[in-house]
Amino acid sequence: MVIKGTLMDEAGMNNTFRRLAHQIIEKEGGIEDLVIIGIRTRGVTVAKRIKACLDSIEGADVPMGIFDIALYRDDLEDLSSEIEFSGSEIGFGVDGKTVLICDDVIYTGRTVRAAISEIMQMGRPSRIRFLALIDRGHRELPFKADYIGKSVPTSKREGVAVRFFEDDGEDAVYIYDKQ
Repeated sequence: MVIKGTLMDEAGMNNTFRRLAHQIIEKEGGIEDLVIIGIRTRGVTVAKRIKACLDSIEGADVPMGIFDIALYRDDLEDLSSEIEFSGSEIGFGVDGKTVLICDDVIYTGRTVRAAISEIMQMGRPSRIRFLALIDRGHRELPFKADYIGKSVPTSKREGVAVRFFEDDGEDAVYIYDKQ
């Protein structure tokens, strides 16, 4: 991996999470019926960070869960030997709730489709929203994020690496060449 540039540093990430939390509160009219679900693996960290910001701003405790979408992927035949299912951890119902799905990067839209399929198996939410820290384009399915930290047009030869202190020892987002 050859890093081409830094898209966000620690301060930029912190500011982005706070901005996104304020946007959620404003657009959703508060957080009363909001539940947050992070997509394994890095979407979980995004969800935890958004939850912390929302809880701090609103003085609340927004319910948060974790999705493992591995069994809902549409490419299981191609990846069957590589799939590792860690399980989902959802301790609340979604009926009548606004479900905020969180992930680090939106690319083709296939992960979002899988997450929505899993949510619909759980019940009937009033709304489903999607938050992505980075939108890098190249959609194959017609999904877009309702909340985006940063839009970064990329070529298919480029990748985006989101690094979190909890997992990687630093907070940063990099763009890199895949070659």
